Amino acid sequence: MQHRKYPFVFGFLAVPVALYLTFVISPFAQAFYISMTSWRGFAPPKWIGFDNYRRLADDGTFWKAVQHNGILLLVLPLVTIALALLFAFLINVGGGSRSGTMSGVWGSKFYRVVFFFPQLLAVPIVAVLFQTVYRPNSSGLINGFLMKLGLEPVGFLINPKLALWAIIAALVWQCVGFYVVLFSAGMASIPKDIYEAAALDGAGGVTLFFRVTLPLLWDTLQVAWVYLGIAAFDAFAIVNVLSVDNGGPDGTTTVLSVEIYRNAFAFSRYGYASAMGVALFFFTLTFAALTLRVTRRESIEF
Repeated sequence: MQHRKYPFVFGFLAVPVALYLTFVISPFAQAFYISMTSWRGFAPPKWIGFDNYRRLADDGTFWKAVQHNGILLLVLPLVTIALALLFAFLINVGGGSRSGTMSGVWGSKFYRVVFFFPQLLAVPIVAVLFQTVYRPNSSGLINGFLMKLGLEPVGFLINPKLALWAIIAALVWQCVGFYVVLFSAGMASIPKDIYEAAALDGAGGVTLFFRVTLPLLWDTLQVAWVYLGIAAFDAFAIVNVLSVDNGGPDGTTTVLSVEIYRNAFAFSRYGYASAMGVALFFFTLTFAALTLRVTRRESIEF
């Protein structure tokens, strides 16, 4: 029977592997090839080697987009994970010990639903909602309130110094609910006896969080950081819908994915756009590899 297992395994995996090669690996390979050409979408591609990559090195718009992705990469995971950890901790063990059992704050089940609700909305819908929130007149949610207080309206999306931060705030609002649920699931898997033993030894909420929750939730945090980093490298939909002139004003909110879209579909520079896509691929791959390497630690059994 031993020799019969190989045809069975091959037959079982042949179709999934073929589909993966066709719809995942093949587009990657085509993107690498197109990035070496000056293809504009009509005539046959003309091979130009690494000229597109040399052009990237001198492209100020490209590096401005990289800078904005870097800001997203730093701020989005930090703020989202910090808020999600805080909310998840309050929902699961923030209420302290009740009847000898650790529990969340009052109404924790309701808060789970509230926090997760933005995750049910598509990113473009979130962007449209925040267009209403940031509208620079009395019909805007924030500016309407400010104007009632006698304050001047704030141009959140038209002020070059505020636009990127306004978009980051919308991204955090959209992302945080998923990670509240993710961290809540991780905390639920931690035996309550550990929390109760620490509480009996006199540990307060802060000590429980940093000495018990964080170490036992480390693997989940590592995954969350990678996912949020990938989201920070993308951010196409919300920037494209929420920003002024697709990455404005004056390019202050543009990111790599927006520049790829603009070069491909607005300027028909598919070879150059593919070179940007390849650069984005390696940025993302490098980030994921470094994050998993730097944050690697021994698993704690419980």
